[in-house]
Amino acid sequence: MNLVLTILALLAAVLLAGVIEKALRLPVPRPLVQVGIGVAIGAVGGFGVPLDPEVFFLLFLPPLLFLDGWRIPREEVRRDTAPILELALGLVAFTVLGLGGLMHWAIPSLPLPVAFALAAVLAPTDPLAVSAIAKRVRIPRRMMSILEGEALLNDASALVCFRFAVAAAASGGFHIGDAALEFVWVVTGGAAVGVGLAWIASRARGWLSRAFADDSGTLILVSLLIPYAAYLLAVEIGASGILAAVLAGLTLNFLDTTALPLAHARLRGNLVWDMIAYTANGVIFVLLGEQLPAILGRADTIVAYAGHENPWWLALYVLGVFLALGALRFAWVGVSLHLFLFRTKATPPRARLRLVTAMAVSGVRGAVTLAAVLGLPLLTEAGDAFPSRDLAIFIAMGVIVLSLVSATALLPRLLAGCEMPAENADTEAEDAAMLAASKSALAAVERLQHVLARDNPEADRIFKVAAQVMETYQHRIARRDGGEDGDARWADGIEREMRLAALRAERTEILRRVRVRELGSVTARRLIDTLDLLESRHSGQLRRDA
Repeated sequence: MNLVLTILALLAAVLLAGVIEKALRLPVPRPLVQVGIGVAIGAVGGFGVPLDPEVFFLLFLPPLLFLDGWRIPREEVRRDTAPILELALGLVAFTVLGLGGLMHWAIPSLPLPVAFALAAVLAPTDPLAVSAIAKRVRIPRRMMSILEGEALLNDASALVCFRFAVAAAASGGFHIGDAALEFVWVVTGGAAVGVGLAWIASRARGWLSRAFADDSGTLILVSLLIPYAAYLLAVEIGASGILAAVLAGLTLNFLDTTALPLAHARLRGNLVWDMIAYTANGVIFVLLGEQLPAILGRADTIVAYAGHENPWWLALYVLGVFLALGALRFAWVGVSLHLFLFRTKATPPRARLRLVTAMAVSGVRGAVTLAAVLGLPLLTEAGDAFPSRDLAIFIAMGVIVLSLVSATALLPRLLAGCEMPAENADTEAEDAAMLAASKSALAAVERLQHVLARDNPEADRIFKVAAQVMETYQHRIARRDGGEDGDARWADGIEREMRLAALRAERTEILRRVRVRELGSVTARRLIDTLDLLESRHSGQLRRDA
């Protein structure tokens, strides 16, 4: 019963944070409001239920990482593969080695494996926290796509490093040869599980759409189970569950623009996934705040373990780690952007400096960092308390809060009037796709009218209805207007069937253009969502499911 009440309290806290943010119009992003609500809960006694690190890790990370991979704009990832990999792989290794060694040197009581583990959990960034900040300041689209791509891949790479560092800290030993072999298996096994499971799910789309055509709930549940299945299967064979979840989402993204086979299922699935992402991230930030009073209450013990008497040393540790993390990121981002984006003289030096600084400040730490640091084991393999666990959690929590505050304060000033180089709009591709989709719809209606009219005594009426439907698309082609054509009245079954055939032909053409890389997946999803809504509404599926 306590667990059920805790879950309900967490959901209520996430809801309350959203209400407070909207009602008071606070000049801070929602994650900070959620942290504040959590601090208030922790100050009056907290939830009183200990968090199992393994359960916490399993519940929150697979769906969040899967969703990041599933929805990331794949064309933009292709375009900016080099800077994304530089940040997602090179910066992670640079951070783990540089920050880990620096923390061990500055805090001798922090064992080197634990310092590396802490550096690994501080390496991944949180694009959702940046998105919350972006609601108050315009972040250039290309900059946001690089941040999203970095966050997707650095989650996997950082958490693989975290796993090895924790294993070394828990066992008390580290053998480079064994670790290298295990690393190869962890990466290749996790990648194979994620890609293989996503491929199987993609191939099963046709059967699922036929078997559960009127049951969108089952289709959505299948999509929800994919990240957990990938994670658990990879863990079972000793590979990286995190990498499996990430690559399952990324593979589905590259195999198709959508992961659900039917229009009404896609509409509901998108809403369900949005709710899961919002709730999971909100719960994590509320838990961050809820844990802070308890951690602060142990400040004397933590600082004594670190070899000091004054608790203010902990604040210095947090500030020092935050500044060191920012300096490492600034240096690496500067080199990376100079190599891949600033090779021409189109961007003035002062604008380059502002963009590099903005990219460095945008490295906000959030849900993945907190989930990982709370996933530190309670005991070593020998049964002793895990060394410096409370200190590592305290530093990670402090860095998360400082990164949110600094991004909120600095990004609006840094990004005022800034643009990334070669930022091209997708409007031409969208117009071309809608024009081609309309022509495909016309062809589909023309074919269908001949099929329906064959040996049919009402052939004249069928041709008349077809002409009315085709007039809509002819008008759209003439105007090159991709918008919805008013509140269409679906007079009878013949007109409904023709319009549905037209909508499906439009969708087929849009997906074809995505596959041949003539249209971006973000634009395609937006167009498909509109077509799905029309199809579901006019086919009566929305009313039947309700």
